[in-house]
Amino acid sequence: MTAATADNVSLSWYEASARQRIDALVDAGSFQEFIGPELREMSPHLAIFDLPEQFDDGIVVGRGRLDGAPVLVAAQEGRFMGGAFGEVHGAKLTGLLRAARALHQDVLILFDTGGVRLQEANAGELAIAEIMRAIIEARRAGIHVVGLIGGRAGCYGGGSLIAGTCSHLIVSEQGRISVSGPEVIETNKGIEEFDSRDRALVWRTMGGKHRYLIGGADAFVDDEAQAFRQAAVDALKANRRCDVAVLEAEQTRLERRLQRFGEADDAIEIWQTLSIDQPTEIPALPTAAFLRAADNRENADDAR
Repeated sequence: MTAATADNVSLSWYEASARQRIDALVDAGSFQEFIGPELREMSPHLAIFDLPEQFDDGIVVGRGRLDGAPVLVAAQEGRFMGGAFGEVHGAKLTGLLRAARALHQDVLILFDTGGVRLQEANAGELAIAEIMRAIIEARRAGIHVVGLIGGRAGCYGGGSLIAGTCSHLIVSEQGRISVSGPEVIETNKGIEEFDSRDRALVWRTMGGKHRYLIGGADAFVDDEAQAFRQAAVDALKANRRCDVAVLEAEQTRLERRLQRFGEADDAIEIWQTLSIDQPTEIPALPTAAFLRAADNRENADDAR
C-alpha cells in the first residue's frame, strides 16, 4: 500500500500540519482518529489565563496502517502553543501508549514541541513522567516506539526527554533536539553563553545533522514526508530489545561521548574530533553528501 496521495511525495514535513503529516505517513485512507475535535476534550487550564483553546488540545492520536502493518500514531500540532504539553495533551499520548501495550501494536510519535506549557507547569511535568513510563513499559513488552522529528517547533524540554526514551529516532536537518531551547539558555546563562539569534549556531548545536553525527538520532532524512515514511517502515524492522543490557550499553555510550566531547566549545570541534573531512562544510551539505560524510565518520570512529 502507499501513502495518501501523489501530492505527498514532495510534501515538506517542516511546513505540514499534524494531520497532513499523518496522512502522508500512513497508508491511504487507513487513519482513524481517537478523541477527535468533535469531542472537544480541551485543557481545563487555558481559559483561566484567557488563552485560546483548541478542540484536540494540539495533539492528534489514532490508528492506521504503515506498509500494511497496524500502527498507533500521535502527532503534535506545533502551530498551537508550540506543540506544548499540558494535562489533556499528555493524557492523550499516555493513553495511546497504554493502548499500544494492550494491543501489542507499534507506535509512531510525530514530535513538534517546545516542551511543557508554563500555564500547566505541574500537570505538564506530570504528563511527561507518565508518558516516559508508558514508553518504557511498552518497549519492555516488545513494542517499537518510533519518534519522528522535523517540525517547526523542534523537540525541546520534556519532549526531548520523551524522545530519548523512544526505541528509534528519525530526524531531518530542520529537526532540533535539546532539553533547553536557545532562548532559555540565553535567558539563564547570558548571550555570551548562547546567542539565541544566531540561527547557524542553533542549528549546528541542536539541529538534526549534529544530533545524528553524535548518535542522538538513528536515521537522518530529507525534509519530505515520503522520506520520513520510508525511514519509519525501516525502523519498525529494527531490534526491539529493551532490557538491562541495552540500557547499560546506552549509559556507557553516553559516558564515553561526554568524556570525548565534554570540553568542546562548538559543534565544529566535535565534528573535527570525529575525523570528518572539512567539518565547517557540514551545515551546507545536501543529504546524500552529508550521509557519506557521516559514514566516513562512523568508519573512522570504529577503527579507534
